[in-house]
Amino acid sequence: MKILKSVGKSFNIFLQKVGGVTKFIISIFSNLITLPIYGREIVKAFFQIGWMSLPVLGLTALFTGGALALQIYAGGSRFNAEQVVPAIVAIGMTRELGPVLGGLIVAARVASSIAAEIGTMKVTEQLDALITLSTNPIKYLVIPRIIAATLSLPVLIAVGDSIGILGGYVVGVNRLDFSSSTYLVSTASMLQFSDIYSGIVKGVFFGFIISVSGCYSGFNSSNGAEGVGKATKSAVVTACVFILATNYVLTEAFFNS
Repeated sequence: MKILKSVGKSFNIFLQKVGGVTKFIISIFSNLITLPIYGREIVKAFFQIGWMSLPVLGLTALFTGGALALQIYAGGSRFNAEQVVPAIVAIGMTRELGPVLGGLIVAARVASSIAAEIGTMKVTEQLDALITLSTNPIKYLVIPRIIAATLSLPVLIAVGDSIGILGGYVVGVNRLDFSSSTYLVSTASMLQFSDIYSGIVKGVFFGFIISVSGCYSGFNSSNGAEGVGKATKSAVVTACVFILATNYVLTEAFFNS
């Protein structure tokens, strides 16, 4: 009976979480199509989520592209296939590594920041103050972050893909003795629009997941500093897990198509 009680309690908590997230997402879409629109908050969110994430995302992509080139060269040399390095670096960055690593990096930075900010506002009763001032917290706090993350992450991923390919080019030319023109021609000839498009589409989903995870965890944080810390941790873990799961689903869809 204790085992059944434990399983039932865990399942009940899971259903409550699913119901809470579903209700939260429905509230987001219902407020997204109604006025007012807080343009200043949207611009501010674009700066904080998009522009401020660019340095760490660029460094991650640069070193990932360089390391990928070295690893592919080491593996390809066993089969006398060193010439595939430019093509696989480009395809690997645009289809998989760029979107996934970009999503995880932004999730670690943005989801935690959103959850901590909104959680602190809840603890200090600033959310109640907004309601008192006839301001909808969903429209004022959540919608700008949803819009900014959903639209800026595809751009960040596109920039990260370019920087990652550049990292592979630098390593390939200076470390692996590839000809500069040969490397560029091989990259351009093998890279297709579908490779770039799939990563951009993933970025849209990842941005939405990151912002929803951060906002939901912040709004449902418990009182006190410990509750804010738990909300921050929950936002990052949830965002990362759903990014990886969604990445597989989207990859399967693009693979079948």
